[in-house]
Formats: sequence, C-alpha cells, structure tokens
Amino acid sequence: MASAPARAIAVVALVFACSGLAMAADNAPTWLRAHATFYGGADASDTMGKRGQLNSEYHISCGTRTAALSQALFNDGAACGQCYKIACDRKLADPMFCKPGVTVTITATNLCPPNYALPSDNGGWCNPPRPHFDMAQPAWEKIGVYKGGIIPVMYQRVPCVKKGGVRFKIGGHDYFNLVNVFNMGAAGSIKSMDIKTSDSDAWAPMARNWGANWQSLANLTGKMLSFRLTNTDGQTLVFNNIVPTGWTFGQTFASKLQF
Repeated sequence: MASAPARAIAVVALVFACSGLAMAADNAPTWLRAHATFYGGADASDTMGKRGQLNSEYHISCGTRTAALSQALFNDGAACGQCYKIACDRKLADPMFCKPGVTVTITATNLCPPNYALPSDNGGWCNPPRPHFDMAQPAWEKIGVYKGGIIPVMYQRVPCVKKGGVRFKIGGHDYFNLVNVFNMGAAGSIKSMDIKTSDSDAWAPMARNWGANWQSLANLTGKMLSFRLTNTDGQTLVFNNIVPTGWTFGQTFASKLQF
C-alpha cells in the first residue's frame, strides 16, 4: 500500500463555482471526515501544470499545496479553486502514520476519478459517495508518514488567501474565446462571469466551459476586454479594461483586484 499513492493520476480539472460550506451552530466551520492519499513525487513535479486543464501559472499561485478531490467533493468541477484545511484524524488513524497537532491548507485543483486509488477491492477511494483528497506529496507529508500510504483525515473548507490580484489567461480562437480565471482569494470559486468589449456598453454573460474556463462565442479578437466576476459568496468585482487592445491568444493578464 505504501507505493500506491505515488502513481500518476488521470485528472480532469479546473473549476470555480461551488457548494456552500458546512457550518456549525456557532457559525464556525464544521470538521468533516474523509481519507487522503498523495501523488506527484516528493518535489510535486508531476502536479505543477501537468494535470487536466490547469495551467502552470495556476500552480505557481498554489505552490505544492494542492489536491485532487473525489467527485463527492469536486461537485462536477464546481469546487475547483476552493481551499480546505486538513488534519490527520487521530481517532481513526494508525498512530504510526499520523502527524497529530498539525494542519495543512490546500487548494482544490483536480478531480480524482472514480475507480482510482487503492484498495481496488473496495472499489477505489475516489468513487462516490466517498469524500477523498489525493494530495500533492509535500502537502500530504505535512500530516502523514509516507509509509502509511492512505490516512483518515478531518477537513473543513476555509477562505483562500492569495498573493496579488485575480489573473486571466486568454485561450481559444476567433469566435471561441476561452478565459481561464485563477489566483482567486476568498471563496476561490466563481458563480458567474460577464464580459464587455471596448465597442459596447453592455455586459454579456459568459458560459462555464469546464471548471475555471469560461467561454464566449463572440468575435472578441484584439478588442479591449473587461470582466465582471461574482464569486460563490455573492461578492462581485469588475475588472475594467483588464485586457488591452491588440491582445493575442495565450497571453495572461494580472489585475490588482482581489476578493
């Protein structure tokens, strides 16, 4: 079992829209139970911009504190970008493989597919309805001992803290513009996104393509662009003229605004 977590993961990723946070009666986040494995190697090299639709800039903003979530948590991709505090569950874990008294905060960046993660005779830890975190190895080893392979954990969703402003990467082609939004603080996830061009005063809604990728089928090539984001906590920010005239596909634009 010790070697199982080191395997490469087939990941589908990217999303920024989410479900609500479970809260206790005193309005504090509730600790919930799950299990955790790890992947990507001790230096997390296999997690840095090589999984699913996540780009390298996103992983730079997250560092090695990332995890793939089982579908029970990933919510069809809507939880990508959210942040979770995780600790080894001292009541259920083998004390040989648990580091008690410490927590690690990760950003959800990937999907841990069903039928993935041993034990295979148990159907895979990432199968519904199991809550499971497949963490970058450096993050996992903050709370667990390598030889353990898999440990029971406690987790709670927490606000994301990011350096710098929200960033936008433009992909796609003429008549199919794909905007990847990353480095989002607070909720970490987007409820809706609108776009406005320099030759119009009207905001047009964008559609979620997959995860943090939002699409527009209008011909926007080279036009100055503004974005309006509403996160899943109901906060709205407007990024006026964040993309200048003459932009090209593949460019990334950093704002000074943050949730």
